[in-house]
Amino acid sequence: MSDRKATLHVEGMDPIELPIYSGSTGPDVIDVRQLVSKGLFTYDPGFVSTASCESKITYIDGDNGILLHRGYAIEDLAANSNYLETCYLLVHGDLPSAEQLQEFTANITNNTMVHEQLMHFFNGFRRDAHPMAIMCGVVGALSSFYHDKLDNSNSDHREKAIHRLIAKMPTLAAMCYKYSIGQPFIYPRDDLNYAENFLHMMFGTPTAESNIDPVLARAMDKIFMLHADHEQNASTSTVRLAGSSGANPFACIASGIAALWGPAHGGANEAVLDMLEEIGDVSNIDAFVAKAKDKNDPFRLMGFGHRVYKNFDPRATVMRETCDEVLELLGVENDPLLQIAKRLEQIALEDEYFIQRKLYPNVDFYSGLIYQSMGFPVEMFTVLFAIGRTPGWLAHWDELLVNKSRIARPRQTYSGKPERTVPHIDQR
Repeated sequence: MSDRKATLHVEGMDPIELPIYSGSTGPDVIDVRQLVSKGLFTYDPGFVSTASCESKITYIDGDNGILLHRGYAIEDLAANSNYLETCYLLVHGDLPSAEQLQEFTANITNNTMVHEQLMHFFNGFRRDAHPMAIMCGVVGALSSFYHDKLDNSNSDHREKAIHRLIAKMPTLAAMCYKYSIGQPFIYPRDDLNYAENFLHMMFGTPTAESNIDPVLARAMDKIFMLHADHEQNASTSTVRLAGSSGANPFACIASGIAALWGPAHGGANEAVLDMLEEIGDVSNIDAFVAKAKDKNDPFRLMGFGHRVYKNFDPRATVMRETCDEVLELLGVENDPLLQIAKRLEQIALEDEYFIQRKLYPNVDFYSGLIYQSMGFPVEMFTVLFAIGRTPGWLAHWDELLVNKSRIARPRQTYSGKPERTVPHIDQR
């Protein structure tokens, strides 16, 4: 029990004492659960000031640009671990030992294939369908193929579902791409690591041996890691909301994919490329920057600033380094869109308008450039985000089940018509 109390004074009512709790770090929280018994709700559109759950997975300090996964800074993880280690960390709470990592990696590798019948699903989609539309469908459909272990109360079943989803997401993503361009699906290989396997399935063909550049594989691995989790964002909250109903894990992850698809969330890096194409040439930048500064102009520069981070996005620092490595390897420094991006980055770091408003380049600004230079079509950008975010979604799904969380049931402030009677149709 908390010894600290907040006292709420409401006219015409006795004072209401509300417990104050402290987490291991970050802001304290006021427990408002008893307000409903007093006939009161709190009003917090978008839940920007509401802790919807207790979690031990990820901590963000937006003011100081800090992102911790289970206590480890994202910069430290990016420098000294890999994506599958981070997956294990998010799900299990600690970094794996060498033996644990070997076992976990083997479990992922052994689950990369999908049921052969699932391939027939793709024929039901138009070739020009957005890959995220297909991903929503096929990920949700996995429950019809892997219904042998869907007891959410069984920890072994949950672990098996986690292995299956982390393993199969790159396979399904690559299938979406191959289907869109009319090429045959490429099967995963057990001798490749996670990122290598994905690039092999994306860009390989049956007629030639895949030659995966280690620099690109490391970049892909790091990109997945940087997107692995980000606390209670829209898609993660959606997964937790669906999971609180007892829905199966495949349905929950499909719901996260649907939420991620929104341009204000996972679609932000796609919006960055659209913006760069709209600007068109370096000579047009000043005019577009002026439009961005004009509060009466609807134009906004995409990829700058962040809802949570009021300082530099810590993921962007790592992503920028990765971006430089990839672009140097591929020799595309003179790409017109890249030149526009570099100039915008320089302006954002030097112009007082951007500095005062802390509009620094975020992770979406750099990731889109990397994806494009590696040959990913714009429509695949959000799919790549979904692959990376899957372990975070699953960690939160597992956590809420372990904590036996109640079904989520937000309340509202009703502003519609009060009760009224239905008049006869002749009187309407």
